[in-house]
Amino acid sequence: MIGNMRKTTKYAQQFYMKAFCINLQGHYVFPIGIVMAVLFFSCAQEPVVPNILFIATDDLNTDLGCYGNSQVITPNIDKLAQMGVRFDNAYCQFPLCGPSRASIMTGLRPNTTKFLGNRDSIRKLKPDVETMGQFFQKKGYYVGRVGKIYHYNNPSAIGTDGHDDTLSWHERFNPKGIDKIHEDRIIRFPGGTTGRKGGLGISMAYWDPVSEDSEHTDGMVADRAVEMIERNKDQPFFIAAGFFNPHCPYVAPKKYFDLYPLEDIAMPSLDEAKEDLEDVPAMAMTRHGRLRWPYYFDGITMDEARRCKQAYYASVSFIDAQVGKLIAALENNNLLENTIIVFWSDHGYFLGEKGLWYKAKNFERSVKVPLIISGYGVDQKNKVIKDPVELIDLFPTLVQGSGNTINKELEGSSLIPFLKNTSYTWDKPAVSQVFYPDRQGYSIRTGRWRYTEWMGGEAGRELYDHENDPEEITNLANHPEYQYIVNDLSAQLEPYSIYY
Repeated sequence: MIGNMRKTTKYAQQFYMKAFCINLQGHYVFPIGIVMAVLFFSCAQEPVVPNILFIATDDLNTDLGCYGNSQVITPNIDKLAQMGVRFDNAYCQFPLCGPSRASIMTGLRPNTTKFLGNRDSIRKLKPDVETMGQFFQKKGYYVGRVGKIYHYNNPSAIGTDGHDDTLSWHERFNPKGIDKIHEDRIIRFPGGTTGRKGGLGISMAYWDPVSEDSEHTDGMVADRAVEMIERNKDQPFFIAAGFFNPHCPYVAPKKYFDLYPLEDIAMPSLDEAKEDLEDVPAMAMTRHGRLRWPYYFDGITMDEARRCKQAYYASVSFIDAQVGKLIAALENNNLLENTIIVFWSDHGYFLGEKGLWYKAKNFERSVKVPLIISGYGVDQKNKVIKDPVELIDLFPTLVQGSGNTINKELEGSSLIPFLKNTSYTWDKPAVSQVFYPDRQGYSIRTGRWRYTEWMGGEAGRELYDHENDPEEITNLANHPEYQYIVNDLSAQLEPYSIYY
């Protein structure tokens, strides 16, 4: 209906302009009645109803060109940042796929939904919750998904609905490419074994086939998203394109691996990493109570880890190319000015820093995510926001950005003022948490500090000064001169901390 109103108003204006302009000696004259009619149609036009393109990636950290990593080749993501606002300090609420994505799509913190693990179901835990997709359906949008938005076991659930929420979408598409079909060709470490399926969701493994983008699942995700854009261009749409890369196993066409010669891939020193962790509580490094260091599997060599880092970067550049397809689709259909574009990842990722791999930690590297907003309603171009923001802020941002009223139940805050005002700032912190039955911790990030408590402080505390120690090398929590900061941040964290 809204799309029809858009076209009706536009065509009415064109009709009056063409039918009643009178050419007198080469000059156009507008009778006053016609001028008034044109003005009526212009004034009667409904406010713009923006489209939304919601681009998700899986396990993507901020190793991107626009975030300052000149080695990683991401021209299309960089273009998005130049077109709009890049949030330099954006944080997930839980550095694990399922809880993080459920939090984003509901605008609620994990402790509110009780969604604390990858096997949880949002409809079982909170059956009456209104998700982002449901909200925009009610507002008359076409709402469709392709790929991973809610949690999928990656790669085992590729080609299925995974743990998706059926009520969130009008349409759902689950492509399956050669990365899934030919899992037996993936090389996994330690040892470089091939031919064994299963267990790839937590693995250090890669494959670099000579192939075309569209043979891969994520290439198919981009192609389908382009089709969805073109098919729905005459009505308001909310299209969610969820890429599976760079989640392990790291699979991409060989041409993307060729961008990163193996000899150029640097790995952090394990000796320095071990020294770095001497003042860190043991719980900060463990998963399910088991210490796995360095990396994640016994027997991984430095060369094998380097190969995985190369493959991760290749996967990132592969995703960047797919993002380019989506931008081009908007440009080719004259939708760029009328579409809010959001690019995000569900959490960060370790690639050998501190001798760690993967996520599920409360360190900066694990909870910090890329977040870029461009397109409609974004008055600031190539702007960088340093204030901490949270992924739960996306739901209220899109509600307000589309001209609607924010539901008071949403626990995030709208980012629209950052998109409009060059001088806007806030002092709201970002809160993240890690939950396993034997390992629970909460972390708060302010403009300068990251403070973390494990088991309410009984299993240790961490304090890092990001003004002077962005890599979180020195834990200041037990230094007497910083106790007033520990006390203040602990008090700020207390309302969010629930231990199960």
